[in-house]
Amino acid sequence: MKSLVIYDSNYGNTELIAEEIAKNLGDGVKAISVKKADKSDIKDLDLLVIGSPIIGWKPTENITALLKEVEMMDLKSLKYTTFDTRIKLLIHGDAKEKMSKSLSKTGAKLVIEPIAFYVSGTEGPLFKDELKNAANWAKKIIDLV
Repeated sequence: MKSLVIYDSNYGNTELIAEEIAKNLGDGVKAISVKKADKSDIKDLDLLVIGSPIIGWKPTENITALLKEVEMMDLKSLKYTTFDTRIKLLIHGDAKEKMSKSLSKTGAKLVIEPIAFYVSGTEGPLFKDELKNAANWAKKIIDLV
């Protein structure tokens, strides 16, 4: 199964989560920065995972730009999911759902509900067990694809 994790990260926390997910999805699965990705990277995938921190109640501008390009593609054979990193507050944005909604426009199929991973402050660090949670989430994805 050809899989890829694409992420954007401001302080390294989303990158750490993306790398942990990629590592647990299997051999050869990479996590790449959205700054090095384009829509051609998505064309022949079986599974795509996209992650972003919440910036101004939504995904980063880089992730949003990539998703706007991808929305015009026919990706009916693609399975996907999304995640975001966020501060644990009563009120916050939701990047994971916005990314998921964008990918659903391509005909891609959501394989598992999007998830949030938590950081202790704007710059982090990640909460204590978030890398373990990311690894477990990736293993659930494998079971579903």
